[in-house]
Amino acid sequence: MASQSMEIMAKALEQQVLQSARMVEEQLDAELGKLERMDDDEMEKLKERRMEALKKSQKQKQEWLGKGHGEYKEIPSEKDFFPEVKESNRVVCHFYRDSTFRCKILDKHLSVLAKKHLETKFIKLNVDKAPFLTDRLRIKVIPTLALVKDGKTKDYIVGFTDLGNTDEFPTEVLEWRLGCSDIINYSGNLMEPPTLTQKSGSKGHNSDSEDD
Repeated sequence: MASQSMEIMAKALEQQVLQSARMVEEQLDAELGKLERMDDDEMEKLKERRMEALKKSQKQKQEWLGKGHGEYKEIPSEKDFFPEVKESNRVVCHFYRDSTFRCKILDKHLSVLAKKHLETKFIKLNVDKAPFLTDRLRIKVIPTLALVKDGKTKDYIVGFTDLGNTDEFPTEVLEWRLGCSDIINYSGNLMEPPTLTQKSGSKGHNSDSEDD
């Protein structure tokens, strides 16, 4: 009986797979048919729309680069923070301290992501030069990333707790965490982080608490 049930389930599954394949094939045929039925004028309009979209994308890219996107840079003081976040819709600000080892780890990952995600501005600010701002944003642990959207701080990444609690997390995990806050355009699966490939027991250094 058990083998009969398994056989029935296998056949049902096979039917489902075949049905899905047929549906995909039909959709492709329909799209190809639509393209074949297009006359020269329609094809020309399609090309024009694509060119327009490409020009718009290039213009947006140039605007971002003009605002300092595409590079990970340090801002001199806390008074520079407000113009920076007003100018761009999405900003990641790393509050760091020179003596904190984990800040240097974040620097490495943020430099990579700044080049990859032009839609977001990536900056850093030394907490020792920003006493008012760190107090106002209630930043107590270094490093902390403040995620600012439309001029308002929407989320924080405090220490490495959200990044696998290890010094050896891959850049992809930080990218995923930023995507969860919609501070970058993330194309992966937000439901679960990328697989962590760190060695077991590599917890590393603890985050430094900021002095009051």
